[in-house]
Amino acid sequence: MKPVGPLMLEHRLIERMLELLRREAEKAEAAQKIDVPLLDTAVDFIRWYADKTHHAKEESILFRDLARKELSPADRSLMEELLEDHGFGRRTVGQLVEAKEMYRQGAGEALTTILEKCTTLISFYHDHIHKEDNIFFPASLNYLSDAEQKAMLDEFAESDRKMIHAKYGAVVEQYEKMLE
Repeated sequence: MKPVGPLMLEHRLIERMLELLRREAEKAEAAQKIDVPLLDTAVDFIRWYADKTHHAKEESILFRDLARKELSPADRSLMEELLEDHGFGRRTVGQLVEAKEMYRQGAGEALTTILEKCTTLISFYHDHIHKEDNIFFPASLNYLSDAEQKAMLDEFAESDRKMIHAKYGAVVEQYEKMLE
């Protein structure tokens, strides 16, 4: 398997979550009420799976290795754009969380912001994934030897093994703080 294979499989799961978020946003707009637990789950998924697991592999492994290569100007520019995209996604999720907390505290007008941020994230990820799957990932393979691709796959697997401990370590820490 090529190292972009696992990343593309992760994209499919991200797309499935975004479809659930889209459906919930439609229901929420019609009912003028959001399912906060579902929204919490979506945010948790985006933060831990899409960002800390998936984007982290792209940034700290794939992009790191490609940054050492003589990329074409177009490929280097696209890699920088993808990094900026990751930052945009993080900021948008943060804004969604802020609006959700306001909504949870009774600010009904925050629903509009929640729906806007959901729409923004859905559209953003659709475009971002398209750029990666169809343009950047295929081009990136041209810069990596078979041995480098194999090493990258091994590093992806190690990253995934560590992530489950990081995720649930953070869950325990969160609840410990709540009980202090």
